[in-house]
Amino acid sequence: MAREELGVLTALDAAKTQWYHFTAIIIAGMGFFTDAYDLFSIANVTKLLGRIYYTHQGAPKPGTLPPKVSLAVNGVALCGTLAGQLFFGWLGDKMGRKKVYGLTLAIMVFASIASGLSFGHTPKGVISTLCFFRFWLGFGIGGDYPLSATIMSEYANKKTRGAFVAAVFAMQGFGILFGGIVALIVSSIFDHAYKAPSYVANAAESLVPEADYVWRIILMFGALPAALTYYWRMKMPETARYTALVARNAKQAAIDMSRVLQVEIEVEQEQVDRLSERENNSFGLFSKQFLKRHGLHLVGTCTTWFLLDIAYYSSNLFQKDIYTSIGWLPPAKEMNAIHEVFRVAKAQVLIALCGTVPGYWFTVAFIDHLGRFFIQIMGFFFMTVFMFALAIPYDHWTKKENRIGFLVMYALTFFFANFGPNATTFVVPAEIFPARLRSTCHGISSTAGKAGAIVGAFGFLYASQSKDVTKRDAGYPAGIGMKYTLVVLAVTNCLGIFFTLLVPESKGKSLEELSGENEDGTSYEPNAEQQGFLVAQI
Repeated sequence: MAREELGVLTALDAAKTQWYHFTAIIIAGMGFFTDAYDLFSIANVTKLLGRIYYTHQGAPKPGTLPPKVSLAVNGVALCGTLAGQLFFGWLGDKMGRKKVYGLTLAIMVFASIASGLSFGHTPKGVISTLCFFRFWLGFGIGGDYPLSATIMSEYANKKTRGAFVAAVFAMQGFGILFGGIVALIVSSIFDHAYKAPSYVANAAESLVPEADYVWRIILMFGALPAALTYYWRMKMPETARYTALVARNAKQAAIDMSRVLQVEIEVEQEQVDRLSERENNSFGLFSKQFLKRHGLHLVGTCTTWFLLDIAYYSSNLFQKDIYTSIGWLPPAKEMNAIHEVFRVAKAQVLIALCGTVPGYWFTVAFIDHLGRFFIQIMGFFFMTVFMFALAIPYDHWTKKENRIGFLVMYALTFFFANFGPNATTFVVPAEIFPARLRSTCHGISSTAGKAGAIVGAFGFLYASQSKDVTKRDAGYPAGIGMKYTLVVLAVTNCLGIFFTLLVPESKGKSLEELSGENEDGTSYEPNAEQQGFLVAQI
């Protein structure tokens, strides 16, 4: 079909990589840096929270968070994120990306600080306050997903758009790494300043009163990077695609992009008005036309993100439990409270350095060459392979001489998650839907992902419990054990391969070409590629 292109959008698609691209990556990316720090830093301090608030005098082992409390502490931020993704995704299409972009960051700064200041005279009071503020922290984080992805995709040129959007998401890897480093530094300082014996040597003295500051400082530190980028977010102009195609203000779009691209752009108000009057540029999310054009695409982006996050978040949030189960972390009773934080954080940093961070940047390097579809299929495939390789001979990996091999295989699953579906599920929903629904559809897709994260986080906690009562965390019923939990995660990854077939390839195409916004005419007959059946690419 013939297409009517707006000059301002053509200029963006054809623009050479410039300084403003990198500025946008940093401004949007620092939000994801903060997101990852805030979401995953809780994994470094949950064991400490258990020791501080749930250790019983005379118990043979240090206290751990009771099952329901652990679920709340680990999962409440994910619930907030889910709500934020839906709400801010919708708001980004209604009010504009820029108008709500700063609000999400302000919520994150406030809630990060408030989380560290959680108060109460009883353990229940402190944990309840912590969960309250972490829900709102997640709410702000949730808004960052659809807004950052949409803004970056609408600013980028079509040649390197995938790399730019993936680079924003790749800052998540640095956030996870930074969270581990902060926990290492803080715990190391306190461990050296306040010497304490192990729990088995002296249970009472293994937990110094100052340990309560450790988890608070670690959680509050997440406010710093977000606060540093707030001013620059407020200085960013609204994206031209929203201004022209949604707000229908051709003059403002031309002014904003002339300033950004440093070229003269003609105002095309008549053309904008003409495009906006077409039926194919006005249908809504719950219309038959949307279902015909993008229904399968939305099913594909939602299901693949859902399946990916079941495996990804269960593995990330409960790394400490996996390390303990294979004996890489000493039993809790052989460490003091603060040193246990150090050991958990050290393990997180090593996995982030070896698998998480490199995987993200491999995606940035290759996504516009290999394509989103190939990388996603490849990632799900190797995650399946390595999960099965960990699960089937699980008893082999628990032996002391084989622990390094386990960690290598485990790091490789993270590498191919990030050089794979963890990045592509973020990128594609920001490319294939119309501008007026782009942020909303990305919010829906990412909400499905967080639903998977909640299933993974809550399900893993119970499923991974050993049938042997001596190896089980206090208060938990018997689960299927770590071995069979890893089998379930492997099957989940395998399902992701098949649902990827519903997602179209977006490499090298303009956003309007992918969404069909500027097509001349109202009739639409989707072809096989637009429906996403790209089996020939496998």
